[in-house]
Amino acid sequence: MKTVYLFRHAKSDWADGGLKDHERPLSERGKKAAPEMAAYIKSKKYRPDIVLCSTARRTVETFDALKDALGDDLTVRFEDSIYLAEPHKLLDRLTWLDSDIKSAMIIGHNPGLAQLAAILTRSPEDTDEEKLHKRMRDKFSTAALAVIKVPIKAWDDLKVGHGRLADFMRPKDL
Repeated sequence: MKTVYLFRHAKSDWADGGLKDHERPLSERGKKAAPEMAAYIKSKKYRPDIVLCSTARRTVETFDALKDALGDDLTVRFEDSIYLAEPHKLLDRLTWLDSDIKSAMIIGHNPGLAQLAAILTRSPEDTDEEKLHKRMRDKFSTAALAVIKVPIKAWDDLKVGHGRLADFMRPKDL
């Protein structure tokens, strides 16, 4: 069993119109939401073995707010290819992971993350999971976290529709 954590960066600041998109920092709302979500992650004991993080300033700042909640034994890779990546590129990146890695978190951007969560997960088998799917479909907001369980032994076996949405949380739902 593998676990995929998909975390959309916290709300970014649009105040400085002169900044390139890649350089936008977190807004005050984002600086508040990221630690709230970090506390949620810590309470659920979600501990990825590796974090793949976009190099955009807002994703790096989001990671900084989460890192203490993610545990001490963590590998982090900041990768340009995750910045605004399409879902099939994110899926492909996960398939490159070593089989001994049990769980991975991507900190990235929409629409790619929301689309990846949607294509990785199959139709819900129970009403609780359907509620999670509905919330996720309604809005994969900034600082939202999707937790997807996938019954595979090796990451290169990761395929569309093989996962189960185990959790979906947004700051407004805390």
